[in-house]
Amino acid sequence: MALRLIADFDLEKDVLPWLRVQQAASAAAGARGGGPGVLENNYECLRVLNVEQNRNIIYTYKDNKGNVFFGLYDYQTKQNEHLYTFEKDLQVVSCSVNREKTLLATSLVQAAKEGRSNELQPGSKCLTLLVEIHPINNVKVLKAVDSYIWVQFLYPHVESRPQRENHLLLLSEEKYIEQFHIQVVQEDGNRVVIKNSGHLPRERIAEDFVWAQWDMSEQRLYYIDLKKSRSVLKCIQFYADEHFNLMFEAPLDISLSDSGFKLVNFGYSHLQDQEELSEHLTLCVFTNHTGSLCVCYCPNFDSWEQITYSVFYFHKGHSKTFTTTLGSVDSRVTKGITFLNLDYYVAVYLPGHFFHLLNIQHPDLICHSLFLTENSEVIDMLPHSPLQSLSGSLVLDSCSGKLYRAFLNQSYLLEFLWNSRLDCERMALLHCVLSCGQDPRRLEAKIIQWISENISACHSFDLIQEFIIASSYWSIYPETSNMDKLLPYSSLLTWDTEIPGITLVTEEIPLPLMKVHSFKGYWEKLNSNLEYVKYSKPHLHYNNSMVRREWHNLISEEKTGKRRSTVYVRNILDNAIKVISNLEAKNLEPRLTPLFQEEDNHQQLLIGLMVSELRDHLLRHLQGVEKKKIEQMVLDYVSKLLDLICQILEASWRKHNLHPWALHFNRQASAAEFAVFHIMTRILEATNTLFLPLPPGFHTLHVILGVRCLPLHNLLHYIDHGVLLLTEAAVTRLMKDLDNTEKNEKLKFSIIMRLPPPWSSVMDKSSFSVEFLPLNYFIHILTDIESSNPALYAFEGHDNVDAKFVEEAALKHTAMLLGL
Repeated sequence: MALRLIADFDLEKDVLPWLRVQQAASAAAGARGGGPGVLENNYECLRVLNVEQNRNIIYTYKDNKGNVFFGLYDYQTKQNEHLYTFEKDLQVVSCSVNREKTLLATSLVQAAKEGRSNELQPGSKCLTLLVEIHPINNVKVLKAVDSYIWVQFLYPHVESRPQRENHLLLLSEEKYIEQFHIQVVQEDGNRVVIKNSGHLPRERIAEDFVWAQWDMSEQRLYYIDLKKSRSVLKCIQFYADEHFNLMFEAPLDISLSDSGFKLVNFGYSHLQDQEELSEHLTLCVFTNHTGSLCVCYCPNFDSWEQITYSVFYFHKGHSKTFTTTLGSVDSRVTKGITFLNLDYYVAVYLPGHFFHLLNIQHPDLICHSLFLTENSEVIDMLPHSPLQSLSGSLVLDSCSGKLYRAFLNQSYLLEFLWNSRLDCERMALLHCVLSCGQDPRRLEAKIIQWISENISACHSFDLIQEFIIASSYWSIYPETSNMDKLLPYSSLLTWDTEIPGITLVTEEIPLPLMKVHSFKGYWEKLNSNLEYVKYSKPHLHYNNSMVRREWHNLISEEKTGKRRSTVYVRNILDNAIKVISNLEAKNLEPRLTPLFQEEDNHQQLLIGLMVSELRDHLLRHLQGVEKKKIEQMVLDYVSKLLDLICQILEASWRKHNLHPWALHFNRQASAAEFAVFHIMTRILEATNTLFLPLPPGFHTLHVILGVRCLPLHNLLHYIDHGVLLLTEAAVTRLMKDLDNTEKNEKLKFSIIMRLPPPWSSVMDKSSFSVEFLPLNYFIHILTDIESSNPALYAFEGHDNVDAKFVEEAALKHTAMLLGL
């Protein structure tokens, strides 16, 4: 399936066998009430209550007498332990255990059975208790009230020493949140007891809220209160040094009623599923390590004909509201819509109806998100039981009692990419599989294979362009933060084609108001994202426009002989040498294609200029990153661009079983050479549009294949329109390897007539080669005559040669050879 769920915990496999062993041991010892009771007929009572920050899992079960047992599965040791037993038939609302496993907090209500007397305190609906469990000792009543209470211990990010003070959150159905401060002391060795249990300090940290969510990994509390009928999202960050901060306030354009009440990730009691108070909305907050902040919201369904849901991308400054029509109205799903956090993506799905994979890093274009309707087989493979995103990639299936790590299934998505028929699906899937980051070399090879089979299949975008840009982006993106703002993510800037089955409305939203002034970690990244949205318009994504202008200037200066400082040009060419060295150092396999075997001055200038411009771009905008690291990132990025082009060519040569020595002019071109020539032409089109460099030797190889594959008229048309670029290496080989048949002489002359004027390049004086090809050929003839008849050479030491005369003689000599 598109989602890959790896089970980290399973009640049936990880707990039930242990309980049966305990039961057998208890029965054998004749114990009464001290161990688990009969479970075979009461298995549905075994369920997960909570998942703590260290991933320890608290569960509960009842024996055949109705006694309530609390157990804990230690995520690190994979061991179970019994925490506490209530010898009363009660229903657990909420439960939490502190890090040291010395205190247990729980809230309980009367079990729903007719004829039962109230097991709780008179007049109370919910009893909230604090229990000393190391060893089992005192029980303190925190609250006995006529409203439901939820509890959650805070877990400071310090595990090296026992905590002398514990902090416990209490959330009331009466819409307030309190924090209790519980000091503990050790007595009689390891016995831990509550200090001053008669008076526990507490403070109220929130009031009048209608929704709250707990992030157990990051120790954050999100909640919404209503101010003048306006929903405001707030976040409190709890720290290890016992203090907390209100981090931000953000207005939310959603309709909430002050009579509603919903909690997310405060335990997993069946209570909220049973109560009407939770049915009015589905809402959750997702973050990731890049500083993203998304609020996913779906109101209660008005009908089963269509469904509307919204995602507020606060880190981007806009929201998107999606509406999709539900095809088969009869196949209703009682649990409603599911939102899952998948790091760079958020999955939104309704089993049996649709699956939407939202790109939260780059949400601007809808084509970068994958939308599938019920006609896709992917829909039938989604989990049908309701899943709850906890923190990060953790997902809980509370019905089955399984805890998963959720990922995008790269293999399945890649297979789906091969079978996709819509451009929007191909675009989204390409980015999805690249974002997975698993074995990139193997992945790139599979994508290149797919591209070669579908080179002309896409009409909305260029496959080669998108692959090169996207793969290069993901190769460098993890190196440092803010790269998503500075490097191009896609070859497209707009997308106007509708996505079948879904409509979209995009709106700007007010940015969160940060309430603190010093940021670290996630908050620093979020604040950076918000600052970017405020002040960075137009976007800061790098493009090669400056490179294009500077490259054309250098080529123009080269033609007119007005070259600027030699040092400047040498530095540019040195950049290219570093890139090629960096590329060759990472590529240990021998190449099939004859690339990097000549000095291609124009491509080396382009490579070097791109290094220079990209380095300056990153140095301007990446604050706090050392220059050496930026320079290496730039080399890696430009090297990756060239490497991807080489990989596409290598794959094509390998597929068609071509070898460098097969490119001779004395035989007819094969179908394989036609195919490779076509791929090279498509690569050239893709790179020309984006003004990307090509590996040195590319144009020479392209011209040689063009001469072999194209009729003369088409060949000259390609040359005249800049599709084939004549290089000295290509023309020299043509002049040497083609014999002097009438057809070949006509070809040679046509090529010579299209040569550029003399270039004033700095050449190696040890060779007699200059960029004026007829003169090169004439020198070559004279050199041959000299070597075969040394006596004819009598002008050694005479330097006063009329260069214009020699040039004219060379032209005349070439014209005579061609019969002109």
